[in-house]
Amino acid sequence: MPAKIADDEKIPKIPNLDVAQWKFFLKSHPNCKKTEEKLIAEVKAKEMAPFYADMCVELEKTPDKKILSDLKAKNKAHLKKLNEKIEAAGQVEGDVSTDVRDAMIEKATYYSQIGDKEEALALYNKVLALEKNVTLGIRLDLTFAILRIGLFYNDRKLIIENVEKAKKMIDEGGDWDRRNRLKVYEGLYCITIRDFKRAAELFLGAVATFTSYELMEYEEFIRYVVIVSMVALPRHQLWSDILNGSEILEVLHTDQATKQYALAFYNSQFDKLFRGLAFVEQDLKNNRFTVEHYKYYTREMRILAYNQQLKAYNSMSLEYMSKAFGVSPKFLDRELSNFITAGRIHAKIDKVNGIIETNRPDAKNKQYQDVIRKGDLLLNRVQKLSRVINI
Repeated sequence: MPAKIADDEKIPKIPNLDVAQWKFFLKSHPNCKKTEEKLIAEVKAKEMAPFYADMCVELEKTPDKKILSDLKAKNKAHLKKLNEKIEAAGQVEGDVSTDVRDAMIEKATYYSQIGDKEEALALYNKVLALEKNVTLGIRLDLTFAILRIGLFYNDRKLIIENVEKAKKMIDEGGDWDRRNRLKVYEGLYCITIRDFKRAAELFLGAVATFTSYELMEYEEFIRYVVIVSMVALPRHQLWSDILNGSEILEVLHTDQATKQYALAFYNSQFDKLFRGLAFVEQDLKNNRFTVEHYKYYTREMRILAYNQQLKAYNSMSLEYMSKAFGVSPKFLDRELSNFITAGRIHAKIDKVNGIIETNRPDAKNKQYQDVIRKGDLLLNRVQKLSRVINI
């Protein structure tokens, strides 16, 4: 487990990704008072007037006029102080002094905190454009700040542009802490675009050196690691990197649901796996980073489980397999038929006798089928070309 970092040494949660998650959760659970109370409390504490106004529109709620008025007044007063700070620094030392730079960064950070995306981005980019007093380390930190805005609003274009910028800067001489932090940022982005394999690779590289508390707590990070690794890694690596990884096991000791879910898959306890998968599916559905992919994830996990079971047998009865997975024979018959038709499971079902027979292609047979397929494509193209020439 990474060394503990004191709260005052952690990068502040600006913007706080939890706020974006709570807002997302309220869209599908509008009557969840606990989440709403947490959200409003954070909005007030961080003076988030722009965010609150946009949130009310998105959630189709009437804004509380007093809350909005108070927040706007606080924003106005604080921004006035920051502007005076910038002007005072400029009068003493000039427009690109370190004091001016720091005051501009402070103002951009406040805009980010209150949910004014456009103003925050404009000011961060203005600082990045300065030629003096902006070291590589500062440029990287500002790029990470922009990445957090991208993750807060799930702005994929903004994220990928700044991931690439951060990579180039790190190659110029970024330290190990920022290099490892970028793995978590990019991994989280990879989850949003369904690149679970890349996400798993990046996350695993940050398990022992995690410091990205500005994005999430370590326990939440480890849960992401386990969930994406199960669908992305081969079985032997799942054991070596997840189920036998000391840092991960230390966290899973207090997260038994995730631990049992992973163990059920590895140990081929498919009835337990399917029960666990039902809860994982709900978690993914309620998570703004994974909501677009929860159906894909659960489908892929079922395919992996079915193939893992069938790999050990030449044939088995539908009745036996349905009991192993804790589902009805009718459900299993329908689901396997769909996956077989799609070419995801190499088997056939004898419906008369209720038997599933595997027909896994060996390497030579697969190569032969590939040659036939490519040959057919070539012939089709030649025929099309000949028709054009004849014309």
